[in-house]
Amino acid sequence: MEKENRPWGWYKVLLDTPTHKVKEILVKPGNRLSYQLHYKRSEHWYIVSGEAIVTLDDKDITLKKGEYIDIPVEHKHRIANMGDEDVIFVEVQTGEYFGEDDIVRFEDDYGREGSIT
Repeated sequence: MEKENRPWGWYKVLLDTPTHKVKEILVKPGNRLSYQLHYKRSEHWYIVSGEAIVTLDDKDITLKKGEYIDIPVEHKHRIANMGDEDVIFVEVQTGEYFGEDDIVRFEDDYGREGSIT
C-alpha cells in the first residue's frame, strides 16, 4: 500500500478486489484533480478532513468533514482544495473495471491528456 504521488497530492490503494476498490486520497491546498469521467466505475467520496469543492456535471458542491457524494458512471467530476489545509477523502469504486486507464480527461491543470495519469 505505497503512496502514488501526483502533482495535486497522493493516493494510496487500501483495498483492491474484483468487485470494488478503496483509496485514501490527499489533495494539497490550492490543487485539484482533473475534470474527468469513467466509463466502467462509479465512485463514492467521503471527506475525512478539510473542505473540498466537488464539481459534478458542471455544478460546484462544497463538502466538509463527514460529508459525502456519489459520482455515477459517465458523469464528469473533480475535487478541488481551495482551503489552506489538506483535503483527505476515501474513495470507494464499484463497477466492472478499476484500472487507472479508465479516465477521460476534459480539463487538467498539469498538462495530462486523455487516459494517461
